[in-house]
Formats: sequence, structure tokens, C-alpha cells
Amino acid sequence: MASGQFRLLGERRFSPFFFTQFLGAFNDNLFKNALVILIAFQGSAIASHSLSTNVMVNLAAGIFILPFFLFSATAGQFADKYDKAVLMRWIKALEIVIMAGAVLAFMLNSLWLLIALLFLMGAQSTLFGPVKYGYLPAHLGRRELVGGNGILELGTFIAILLGTIVGGELVYVLGDHTMIIGVSVLMVAVLGWLTSLAIPRTAPSAPELRLNWNPVSETIRIIGFAREDRTIFLSILGISWFWALGAIYLAQLPNYVKMDLGGDASVVTLLLALFSLGIGTGSVLCERLSGGRIELGLVPFGAFGLVIFGLHLAFAGVAPHAGSVGVLAFLALDGSWRVLIDLALIGLFGGFYVVPLNALIQERAPRERLSRILAANSVINSLFMVLASVYAVVAFKLGLTIEQLFLSVAVMTAAVVLYIFRLVPEFTMRFLIWLLVSTVYRVRQRGLDHIPEEGGVLLVCNHVSFMDGLILGGVVRRPARFVIYHGIFDIPVLSFMFRTGKAIPIASAKEDPQRLEAAYDDIARELADGQVVCLFPEGEITRDGELHEFRKGVERIVKRTPVPVVPLALRGMWGSWFSRRHGKAMSGLPRRFWSRIELVAGAPVAAEQATAARLQKQVQAMLDNGQPIGAALSDADVQDAPR
Repeated sequence: MASGQFRLLGERRFSPFFFTQFLGAFNDNLFKNALVILIAFQGSAIASHSLSTNVMVNLAAGIFILPFFLFSATAGQFADKYDKAVLMRWIKALEIVIMAGAVLAFMLNSLWLLIALLFLMGAQSTLFGPVKYGYLPAHLGRRELVGGNGILELGTFIAILLGTIVGGELVYVLGDHTMIIGVSVLMVAVLGWLTSLAIPRTAPSAPELRLNWNPVSETIRIIGFAREDRTIFLSILGISWFWALGAIYLAQLPNYVKMDLGGDASVVTLLLALFSLGIGTGSVLCERLSGGRIELGLVPFGAFGLVIFGLHLAFAGVAPHAGSVGVLAFLALDGSWRVLIDLALIGLFGGFYVVPLNALIQERAPRERLSRILAANSVINSLFMVLASVYAVVAFKLGLTIEQLFLSVAVMTAAVVLYIFRLVPEFTMRFLIWLLVSTVYRVRQRGLDHIPEEGGVLLVCNHVSFMDGLILGGVVRRPARFVIYHGIFDIPVLSFMFRTGKAIPIASAKEDPQRLEAAYDDIARELADGQVVCLFPEGEITRDGELHEFRKGVERIVKRTPVPVVPLALRGMWGSWFSRRHGKAMSGLPRRFWSRIELVAGAPVAAEQATAARLQKQVQAMLDNGQPIGAALSDADVQDAPR
């Protein structure tokens, strides 16, 4: 669905917003990097100051981050209370005012005025953050969230890269003619404001909200909102660790290139480009790898890559040589390509890691608090980046080399992700399902648009193998609770995934009538809460490959909780290692890998028409011809159906 992902760039609900964000990120980094280089460029009049260059560079970095602590809570309130499109226009107008001040500061060669403007740019970025991520779920469907986030991340990192490069090049080219830099950032700010005018209006999510102007108490409050959902809060911690990791890699890049790799500034730019493009590429590929859904299984996959290639980079080495070399000479050195590939893959797997977490927060956070929870995310992200900088300083004070620093953060990354995945086993469960479905089978999907995007719905499917529930869980875009026979539910490994996925174990009335009633109660509760429940109405896995009679339990379910029923047909699983075609399932060695299978969904059947016989007839028809059934069958169709 890559074409559908990039199709968003041609739609008004996304395109003006995307380019507004792109220009803002570009301008932030152009201004910030130009200022940092001017501070270090001793030939410039603007660099005349009493403090050392190292102190001033670190002061500039801290000044830009400080507003995220001070104003994120207020920004989150604004984004929930007011129209996000209107807010973006006002924020972009504020950027014009700040950049007009930059023209004056460059004209006067006033370093401290530029530092003050950098603080205001940080404040402007702080205001934009919750609005930016809160806008996406208001205008994109659930199936578009991953793709939209992926494109946004790709554009943002390209903008950061271009802004950083252009900011540095302008300083070197213009020398003391710095006022042109001020005019440049002013022009970009005006262009960003013009693109914001085309952003469509967005209804406020909490218009009745009373603003709390105390940043301390409100920050504590919004972090409390984030902590109400454990998965959301741990996702925020996971995202924050990614930004801390990125801050360490990027901060050390210049010295790493100069002192350990022997490269010049052009090599720094090359590595920065590969890292940024890696993140952007990974972000975009998330949509393709996840089939348009929020696939949490990519998070452990991304974390695994961050650890492996972080360790690999820590032990990378480049053949020693005299002096610093440019890109072409660097590429000819032994070991140079290993460094390039490692940094690119760290970025790539970082995209796999962070995009699903961002989309998860946007989907699961309550709409009336979404922007404030996103503001809490900004605060915690900033805190982790500051702590990462402190850790790097302490590590160097203790005598660690840059390679040893990289090694330590790779090891810490492994510990952090293991801790988070232990607390939220859903990530690990989704990874195992994604891995199985993506590597063992090639799944073709038809008619899954018949499954409603919202509200309670019951899915019924034929039962061919022990893998059926996992395949459906990996393909159906909405999270579903599966009703599983207790004998299968208790199988090792599968049991972990079933329990983590909150499957509902069921037994027959003869085996355990209390467990049967408890299962019906759980099903009714889930459907009443607007969730998806999946049932295998045959009651057992087929032993002959044929569809068996649907039991009446499905009628009891929809009679108690009237919801639409979507019939599913799973084709191609008969004969797999997990089926009973060759006798006992999962015995001997697997006979085939990467098998072609197909999942077909028919049109929803109203609760009052959802008899076991009718649903069985629909599933059988889809198994026979592989086409979704577009309408419910009539009573005559059911009565005339062959048995």
C-alpha cells in the first residue's frame, strides 16, 4: 500500500500540514546550526564574547530545549481546547515575528539577541509539537495513521538534514554578511505561514477545558494522564529512549569523524545524511511491513536492530592515516563502509521502532486528552535527551572513548527494551505473530474492508489449523479477542500469545459449564464495549479439510449482544504443519515454508439474520470460489444449500 501512503501528499487534509511541518523543521535547524557555527567561527564579529566556545555551544543547545520543559503543558492545553489549524497559523505567524528579530540581530551582530531568539524558536517548536501529532488522528483513518506518521517522520528528518547543511554552508559562504541568513530564515517562515493557510479546520477535542497557567502543576497533571494507560506511558518511555539514543549519536558524530575516523566536515555530513535518511526510510517502510495497521510487532524488530548495529558500530574501526580526508578518500579506507552501513541501519531500525509507538499513542489516547498526553511525551523526550547529554559528559570524564560510549548505550538499549517488553508483553506477542505471518506464510487478503472500523463486531471463521487465530490476529487490522478452545489455549508458546492477546478460553458444557458461561459473559462484555471478537463456530479443528456444521453458540452471542457478524474464510492452511491433514498436527518436520494462503471476508450480516446455517453457507461459498460475498443470503438460499 505504498502508493496509498504517498497519495496523502496530494490530499488537502495532509499535504499543507506536511509542508508546514517540513518548512518549520527546516527553518529551526537552519537557524540553530548557523548560530552554533557562528559561535565557533572565530573570524566572525558575532562570535566575540567572553565565554569559551564549548560553553556557548552547549548553552545554545540547552537554551533551545528549555522551552519544552516550560511550555509543553500549556501547549498541550491549547491543542486540545482550540482548532488545531487555527493554532498552527498563529504559531507560524509567531515564527515570522521571531525571524524578523533574527534579521535585526544579524544586522547588529548581537550574539545575545540571537540566543534569546533561539529560546523563542524553541518555544515556538514546543507549541507546535502537540498540535502536529494531535492533528493526524483527527484527519487520518486508523489504517492511515502508520503511513501518515511514516511520511511525516521522513519529511521531518530530511528537513532537519537539509536545514543543518544549509545553515552551515550559509555561514561558510557568506562569512560576515550574516544579515542574509536572517533574511533567509524570515522568507522560509513566511512560506511556512502561507502553507498553513490551506490546512483544513479541525474541531477542538476539549473546547470546555479550563486553562491552567501553572507550568509545574500542569506538567505533573499531564504526565499523570499519560500514566493512566500503562501501555501508552511505557510507549512514551520507549520513544524517549530513542531520542536519547539519537542525541548521543548525533552529538558525538563530529568528534567521532575527526578523532576516530580521520574524516573532514564532508564526512560528517555524509554520516548525518545516512542516519537521517535511514530513519526516514524505516519510517516509510513501516506502512508496507505492517499492511496499513499499527503493528506493534515492528517495535521489538526495530529494537533488535538498534542493539545489534549499535554493538557493531562500537567495534567498527577504520584504517589509520595521516590528516583528515574528504568523502572519496574516506570511502577508500578499510572499514569505512562498515561505519556507513551501521549508521544507516541504526537509523532504519530506529524508524521501525519509533513510528508504531507514535501511532499507538495517537490511536489509544482519549481524544479529549490526546494533545496533553502528546505534550507529556515532549516533556519526557526532552528530559531523556538532557540526561543523555549529561551521561555522555560523565562518561568522558570517567575516561571512556567514543567507541566505548557507543558500546555502553547499545548495552543499555538492550536492557531498556527488555524491561519495557517484560512490562508490556503485548509488544513481544505482536512481534512473534508478525514474524510468523511474515516469514512462514504469504497472506493474500480480500474483502477485509467489510470489517467495520468502529463498534462491536463478531468475526466467524472456518477452523483449519492451530495457527488460525494467530494468522487472523496478524492480518485483521483491528485488535480482536479470540475465543479459543481451552485445550489449544493451554499449548506452550501459543498459550503465551493467547494470554497476552487476552484470548477468551472456552470449554463445552460437558467439560466445564462454568467456564463456558464465563466465556459467554466475556464475549458479551467485549462486544458491548465496541470491541472485535473472533469465533470459530465449528468448535474444533477440521480433521478432513471440510467445513463442518456451525454450532448454535454464535446465535446465542448475537441474541444477547446484537452486533453485525462478518464471515471469514481462511484458504490454503489445509496441509500445513499446523493442520491435521497428515494425522497429528505439529509432528515430524514441516513440509513447506512461506506458503500462499488467503483470507476472505464477506459483507456484515445483521444480528437478527445471523443464524449458524446462514453463516456456514457464506463461509462455504467463499471457500469454494475465493470471492467475498457482497450481501447476506436469503432464507431460501440457506434452505436450499447442500449439506
